[in-house]
Amino acid sequence: METHEKQLTYNTTNTYETLNSLTDSTKNVWIVLHGIGFLSRYFLKYFDQLPSETNYIIAPQAPSKYYLNGSYKHVGASWLTKEKTSLETENIMAYLNAVFEAERVPKHCNLIVFGFSQGVSIATRWVAKTQLKCNQLVLYAGGIPNELKAKDFHFLKKNNTQVTVIIGDNDEYITPERLEVEEKKISILFDGNAKQIRFKGGHEIKKELLKKLL
Repeated sequence: METHEKQLTYNTTNTYETLNSLTDSTKNVWIVLHGIGFLSRYFLKYFDQLPSETNYIIAPQAPSKYYLNGSYKHVGASWLTKEKTSLETENIMAYLNAVFEAERVPKHCNLIVFGFSQGVSIATRWVAKTQLKCNQLVLYAGGIPNELKAKDFHFLKKNNTQVTVIIGDNDEYITPERLEVEEKKISILFDGNAKQIRFKGGHEIKKELLKKLL
């Protein structure tokens, strides 16, 4: 059987969710990138204890949706797989740029880019590729793509961006071997300037830790 892979470009539409309102009282704008299996509207529940008047949260939606647990009832989504990763990354970067442009984040606001689990790979790729000027880059319980290099993040130091890495001490997806690899990677990529937070727990978001980021 002889097959031929072909490629084309077309327009597509995706959604995203927001929490609270962007007003003159807003101090912090969060762009939060969920992990595999989430939908953006459900991911926002982790941010509902942040003061609503001063925090505006934007949750982009991973494009690849699927039924969870084979039950054909609950739906989750994934950002990327190992299939056509580079091509899919380009599509996701274009989508995130469109979200950012549409939201028109005021310059006086603190911009926080937050990635959880698989969202860490998206957050780091997006920030590195666009050289996004953010006040904080929060990497929560996820891995950084191997293709990213220290030079991709040099601009963060110039912009005084605070990089924070958060990991649970009983995270079932982060083995001691993987943790050692990621810690070395973090030290190299961020020149030893990343703040590291460890908490008692597994692969989960602790709401009380989010408040401490402000």
